[in-house]
Amino acid sequence: MQPITSITSHYFAISSDNVDTDQIIPARFLKVTDKEGLGALAFHDRRYKSDGSPDAAFPINAPAAAGAEILVAGHNFGCGSSREHAPWALLGAGVRAVISSEFADIFRNNALKNGLLPVQVPPEILHRLTHAWDQQGASGGGRTGQLVIDVPSQILTIDAITSVGFPLGAFEKHCLLNGVDQLDFLLAASDEINAFENACEVVA
Repeated sequence: MQPITSITSHYFAISSDNVDTDQIIPARFLKVTDKEGLGALAFHDRRYKSDGSPDAAFPINAPAAAGAEILVAGHNFGCGSSREHAPWALLGAGVRAVISSEFADIFRNNALKNGLLPVQVPPEILHRLTHAWDQQGASGGGRTGQLVIDVPSQILTIDAITSVGFPLGAFEKHCLLNGVDQLDFLLAASDEINAFENACEVVA
């Protein structure tokens, strides 16, 4: 994992509520055990037509979405079955953060373990962002405005005007800022763990 201190990018929006993990990465693509190539499969069944060509009407295929590192999603994003492939696919597609008014707990945990930042905002902020996309990016009018997500302060800034805080646990923040997952964190503490075990053996 790469450390994340801040993300600055335009965005694209998939404003449907209750987008589940099977929409993010269909179950038939879960046979792989690594992340290679999963980015092209993100939202596969909505992203491509039956002949395999990109569906121009789907947001990730819009010209304004090119290079966007932030996805603005609908309410209750990532619901459904638990699958780590979902954040893998989003990261492979270039998404580094997802903004929603609510995330499914298992998806949120899987995202954070893999360095994908879930940013939970009030519904009115989400509506403002999706409305801007519908009026501008989705219609071919050009890229949406710039968002800045600052991890240390836990603040999302919209077009350098509006700022809103988002929740992030202390341990989650530590892992993101240092580019480590739970296993990396434990391995970094191996000396302390060994010392504790040795002390317990002496007492026993």
